[in-house]
Amino acid sequence: MTVSGFASPVVAQVTAVEASLLAFVVFTALATALARDVLAAVIVFGAYSLGMAALYTFYRAPDVALTEAAISAGVTTLLLLLTLAKTTRIDHEAAFESVNLPAAGAAGFLFVGLLLTMGDIPAIGSPDAPVWSNPDVSQWYLAESYAQTHVENTVMAVLAAFRGFDTFGEAVVVFAGGIAALIVLHREVFA
Repeated sequence: MTVSGFASPVVAQVTAVEASLLAFVVFTALATALARDVLAAVIVFGAYSLGMAALYTFYRAPDVALTEAAISAGVTTLLLLLTLAKTTRIDHEAAFESVNLPAAGAAGFLFVGLLLTMGDIPAIGSPDAPVWSNPDVSQWYLAESYAQTHVENTVMAVLAAFRGFDTFGEAVVVFAGGIAALIVLHREVFA
């Protein structure tokens, strides 16, 4: 039995890697949410973001992984650390709050619901995956992207030409967020 050209022992090994990454992501998400110290929460959040980037790489989405690593693990963590450096630290005893049980219950309920739906997700490279159930669309992009755009990389052709407005919108949002952060940091430095 093969999946995506790999023999079944390799699939079992990949499943262990996937399980390890998922466990790391869940652990760091819980540690971020339950951390009492804000600095520790920011650092663990950066580790969570790197874990998500590794998970996206495992799921063969390197463009999403690079965005997660650059924006969430890099820029967001840096901005949070700069914010902490410019503000005063709160005493742990004064900031102690008990865990909000209704919120924790709702989060647990959502987590269990998501776990129950994971069985319906097709395996990586499965011929039953939705992208393969309509091969005409994907085959059209593979066959016609170079003729339509003169870009050799099909993924880049789709991102830049066929989804150009969407990609441009994403770039504008990221650029506007960066400019806004620089303006806020500039005001804080010279205030």
